[in-house]
Amino acid sequence: MKYTKHNVWKKKETLSSEQIRKHSRISLFLFKYILIISIAVLVAGLGLSVGFVRGVLKTTPQISKESVHSKGYITTIYDNKGKKIKTLSNHDSNRIYVPLSEIPKCLQHAFISIEDERFYTHNGIDLYGIVRAAFLGMKNNNLNQGGSTLTQQLIKNNVLGIQPEKTTVEKIERKIKEQSMALELEDIASKKYILEEYLNTINLGEGTLGVQTASQKYFNKSVSDLTLSECAVLASIPKNPTRYNPITHPDNNAARRLQVLKNMLEQHYITKSEYQKAVSDDVYARIQKNADKPSNENNPNSYFEDALILQIVHDLKSQLGYDATKAYNAIYSGGLKIYSTQDSEIQKIADHVTSDPKNYPSRTKVSLTYTLTVKNTNGNDVTYTENNVLSYMKRHHLGNSLIFSSAKKAKSVAEKFRDHIRSSGSTVVGEFLSTTIQPQVSMTIMNQSTGNVEALVGGRGTRTSGLSINRATSTQRQPGSVFNVLSAFLPALDNGKTLATVYNDAPYKYLDTNRIVKNNNERYHGYSTIREGITNSINVVSAKAIADITPKKSYQYLLNLGFTSLVENQITDNGTTFTDVRQSLALGNLTYGVSNLELTNAYASIANGGEYHKSSLYTKVVDQNGNVLLSRSSAGKQVMKPSTAFLLTDAMQEGIKEETKAKLSSKMAVAGKAGTTQNQYDHWFSGYTPYHTASVWMGYDKDSRFDSKNPEQNIWSKVMNQIIKEKKETNVNFNRPSGIIKAKICKKSGKLAIPGVCDHDQRGDMTTEEYFAKGTIPSQTCDIHIAINICKDSGLPASGNCPKSKIEKKVYLIRQNHNKGRTDDTPYLLPSNFANRICNKH
Repeated sequence: MKYTKHNVWKKKETLSSEQIRKHSRISLFLFKYILIISIAVLVAGLGLSVGFVRGVLKTTPQISKESVHSKGYITTIYDNKGKKIKTLSNHDSNRIYVPLSEIPKCLQHAFISIEDERFYTHNGIDLYGIVRAAFLGMKNNNLNQGGSTLTQQLIKNNVLGIQPEKTTVEKIERKIKEQSMALELEDIASKKYILEEYLNTINLGEGTLGVQTASQKYFNKSVSDLTLSECAVLASIPKNPTRYNPITHPDNNAARRLQVLKNMLEQHYITKSEYQKAVSDDVYARIQKNADKPSNENNPNSYFEDALILQIVHDLKSQLGYDATKAYNAIYSGGLKIYSTQDSEIQKIADHVTSDPKNYPSRTKVSLTYTLTVKNTNGNDVTYTENNVLSYMKRHHLGNSLIFSSAKKAKSVAEKFRDHIRSSGSTVVGEFLSTTIQPQVSMTIMNQSTGNVEALVGGRGTRTSGLSINRATSTQRQPGSVFNVLSAFLPALDNGKTLATVYNDAPYKYLDTNRIVKNNNERYHGYSTIREGITNSINVVSAKAIADITPKKSYQYLLNLGFTSLVENQITDNGTTFTDVRQSLALGNLTYGVSNLELTNAYASIANGGEYHKSSLYTKVVDQNGNVLLSRSSAGKQVMKPSTAFLLTDAMQEGIKEETKAKLSSKMAVAGKAGTTQNQYDHWFSGYTPYHTASVWMGYDKDSRFDSKNPEQNIWSKVMNQIIKEKKETNVNFNRPSGIIKAKICKKSGKLAIPGVCDHDQRGDMTTEEYFAKGTIPSQTCDIHIAINICKDSGLPASGNCPKSKIEKKVYLIRQNHNKGRTDDTPYLLPSNFANRICNKH
């Protein structure tokens, strides 16, 4: 445009024209209107944004140092030498807490360098990181670019939890909460506290949570022993624990590890030489080597561990007031340290011997466990068990027992039963079938001086799950004659009877039920001492002894010995009364039976000089902070006289010589008692050395008679022999307390022997030296033997006219009023026709 006077005037006229002015007014109006609307929208948007943020903050949880502390940690079980034998955890507790002082600086710096390089300078929110993450997000069209500080990550993991975020609003809402809580946490907690919690929380793959668990998993070492190279491996995992798993994706982890080391070098955490040394380390070869090692962490708990857990649950409830849920949570996610009483060497021996097929009857069988649920033609669910299978078997002549010669035969019968049920139109809803090897076994080994359980076996065969049937602790079996030492002879000796006390072993009926008391093979021994009652396991002697002291007193002794399954008086719904306060208590004829653990505990009291220590599977339980939650005292209580314990031990030492398979190969002192129920269902041996008490049970889970050549005794002796050898235990004798005296007594009367009368009868020497507690030696002489001069010609008492050459002295037993039935003494009883007769030939 030429700026001449004419042109300027013309332009002025154009701009000032009515049309132009009209358009200008409209444009101005629209501009003002749009500006006002824009400002209103902006203000409204800001208001809504403020309201949204305020609403989010109102729902944000209150932050505290305790609230960010992780709740789930691995519990570790140690043996009695302090060696780790098991870890317990749930899906959210595979972590072991370690203080920051035990975490290497290079590991702390490795995480900071890659995850939050301005950790020590920001106030919980890294503005530079947020801007950078936002720029990268727009550039890559990805809102998940990070920018979270370690503080925010800790809050996300331990407070807010990792939850799915389907919308942008949900993502923004979560970020607002994280940042708000991060600012608050930084105000109340130190950087050290936040870093310590973060490193004990972070997910590091393979189910590991926290650096200590990950260090043990990948490197088989404590976190405090990690090298720089190994620290960089762990710090490379959190971005994506699956993608950067050093076992399954070592190449991915290696690339990020290199970035970690570069960051550490650039941020002046390491030197150039440290960087180069770490880069050249062949760390993944070590990781793979550790990964290839077999681990028992995921194996089912052992029988000992199961029993240990249940005992701790019981004590947490009874001593600290926990409910069951809280107790189990403490055990599986409380980071406890459980110091058990298990002796790993002894447990290994017991496991090996009890699992050896050579130690069982050659014809091993199986029992059937079966459940079938069907929907019948009426649409109702009906459940059948193995008992229904047994009824079906009997009706169709397929057998009369749920014990089978093989698993194949057991399954075949179960299939026939299932087909039979289906043939009626029922539809199978669910089915469970399993077979268990038979006969089964249980064993408990204790240190009698403390009550600590050193080993425990709850069965044989493959174990596929924990907290299954434990035959050593949770199953009660009838103890049979192994019980008479505890129920009859112990209280008898503790209340004035002696090992020399005599009972006539002859046909006899219980006083309270009028049932016949049967000995093995229904053989009767005649006049027998309590010692003989123990060594020969004479049932009639047991029954008569308990009658003298009363079943009520016996029952009280058994309670003091720790038996919890006995019944004083129980009335069922149909009015039937059950009680164990009866004479048959002498032979272990109980309502429910006893557990192996409690039987062993009772025998351990005898082995320990009469002092009872309640069995324990742990010494103490320590929480995550080092506080002792539970502890087991070794204090015991005297439940019998020391003299009684010695007398029983001495008698059982003699008895074990008769139990040939229970003999030990060394000269170690040993005492014990075998026992079998009269129906041959349960076979027991309980015994002890000066170091350990052990009991072995063998039988079928489902009561079944089996011919036994005392395999339970064989197992007992094999285990004890190996313990003595492995532990290098010195041969020592049992302690003999003061006040024990010896005296010569007559075996048949139990009284002081009469020289020349009790020395010999037709069977041999009837005089023996016996131990007595002080004050219990009999004061009377034998009143049961009588020596008579017999004329050889007439067979009658000699007269003064009989030649000396025809006279011989014979010793007879005086016939008593209670001599009923034929016994081993019968041929030696004084003939009734001797009463007033004399030789009729001289």
